Amino acid sequence: MDSAKKEKLDSFNLEGAAPSLKKKIKIDDTTLRDGEQTAGVVFANEEKVRIAKLLDEVGVHQIEVGIPAMGGDEKETIKHIAGLGLGASIIAWNRAVIDDIRHSLDCGVGAVAISMSASDIHIEHKLKKSRSWVLERIKESVDFAKQHDLYVSVNAEDASRADLEFLVRFTKAAEQQGADRIRFCDTVGILDPFDTYNVIAFLHREIGIAIEMHTHNDFGMATANALAGIKAGATYVNTTVNGLGERAGNAALEEVVMALKYIAKADLGCKTKLFRELSEYVAEASARTIPVWKPIVGANVFSHESGIHADGVIKNPLNYEVFSPEEVGLERQLVIGKHTGSKAVKMKFLEFAIELDDVESKEILRLARKLSVELKRGLFEKELMYIYKDFKTQQAGGEERVG
Repeated sequence: MDSAKKEKLDSFNLEGAAPSLKKKIKIDDTTLRDGEQTAGVVFANEEKVRIAKLLDEVGVHQIEVGIPAMGGDEKETIKHIAGLGLGASIIAWNRAVIDDIRHSLDCGVGAVAISMSASDIHIEHKLKKSRSWVLERIKESVDFAKQHDLYVSVNAEDASRADLEFLVRFTKAAEQQGADRIRFCDTVGILDPFDTYNVIAFLHREIGIAIEMHTHNDFGMATANALAGIKAGATYVNTTVNGLGERAGNAALEEVVMALKYIAKADLGCKTKLFRELSEYVAEASARTIPVWKPIVGANVFSHESGIHADGVIKNPLNYEVFSPEEVGLERQLVIGKHTGSKAVKMKFLEFAIELDDVESKEILRLARKLSVELKRGLFEKELMYIYKDFKTQQAGGEERVG
């Protein structure tokens, strides 16, 4: 955000902001649209249907299913999903073009997202049009959609780089034609949570329709910016499973939902136990592996190796875990490696129904640490058993020689 815009925001009275999260927050997941726009990602038709069903089962409020104007398989699959009778609202993406909206109507969706550039950068260099042209296209397309009884979200593309006064005019043009909400798009991910809060608080005070956050992760702040927008008054959040999306991706569904629940104390009622299953399916369908360190659903989120941490978790998981692994479909793992302590070794061997005494645990720990350094990783369970068996064999041989 440029200095002039910062100065403008700093002058606003933010008492009109909405810091309370008691209002109903809704998730509009765009895995099937923006997620599939990730370079190199293509979902098969049956995968799109399966993902839609899983998202509905998880409990998202709205599913952005794709772009009907593409025609072909895309349009047919959207029509199929719209006819499934899912609990979630089905919304299709459109340009501010009447023919696009006609394609959405053909699919039987109940809601449309109408996208239009809001920044001068886009208006001048992408559209090569004027601000007045933009406003006319918004009015025309929203009016057409509302005449056909559609729920309408108007997407302000590149809103984070738009002139604030024009952004208000942009939104009010949509609002006057009956639009139901505005989607604030941080299209290139340039905001931080502080600027996000300020600009959304300003918009919340100036306009009369709901605000949706659409944040990108180019600087690693998509989830933080989404939450900042909610705290400032937004009531919808655009997410993708695993944070899939163009360039560095979007705000991740699992991160937003769990952060809202445990940090902002706003439980959306989602079936979070399905998160790992959903994450794995989308990862496979998109040919994008889930990093082990991925927040919420990564395999290492509930894996403990460090002696101090493992000891703390053994005594009480709340020492190092904010919520249980079962809540997101994972399991806790005690990893035996270079940094492990003896208590963790004892606990690990109890999983094998073997109770170690102090002498045994210390010697096995010594051998495990040595092997971990040689292999440059934690040890597999079978490797621990090899160490144990070798140790017991040597122990037995030593006792025989002494006798």
